[in-house]
Amino acid sequence: MHTALLGSEPPVVIVPPAELSDARDRDLLRQISDGDQEAFRRLFRQYAPTAQSLARRIVIQQFLAEEILQEAFLAVWKRPEAFDSERGSVRAWLMSLVHHRAVDAVRREEAQRRRAKDAVLDQPVVEEDPAATVVEELGLPGERAAVRAALSEIPEEQRRVIELMYFGGLSQSKIAEQLELPLGTVKSRTLLGMRRLRGALLGMER
Repeated sequence: MHTALLGSEPPVVIVPPAELSDARDRDLLRQISDGDQEAFRRLFRQYAPTAQSLARRIVIQQFLAEEILQEAFLAVWKRPEAFDSERGSVRAWLMSLVHHRAVDAVRREEAQRRRAKDAVLDQPVVEEDPAATVVEELGLPGERAAVRAALSEIPEEQRRVIELMYFGGLSQSKIAEQLELPLGTVKSRTLLGMRRLRGALLGMER
């Protein structure tokens, strides 16, 4: 009886595959912390396809998904110590990095579309070239030369705005950016400048 007990083998402990995989991943992160590029490449090869598919489902565009993938793994390379084992597996951590960046990218795209839409709606009817409209109405020959001459008679800050529109082809929004002025200031200077320019051109016609 005792001989049978002494000769018996210890029970086999079966470790779930997920735990084995996470243990390997944590070991890779420790190696990455030491600057091991091969360990980083192994981690990338293992999870890049899944991570990119996740990003693609959120952002739709392939190029954005690829950028997000690169950003997420760059964060892993720079700060592998950011992984917290108490909050889940390495795989879950990697997917959360990708998910957060993808959601941020979608929000940025939506914000840019809203700004572009607001900018279009904000454009006045005379936005593209108010000075050209004035000279066309007056029917003056050599209109560009006439406008240049008339511009010398209006204040500098108004003249600068008109020149950027008429000769530079800039919108009021672009002028505001270039001169670092509020859009409302550019609009008011445009209005006042055009009134003075119209008066100057009418005076030259007489």
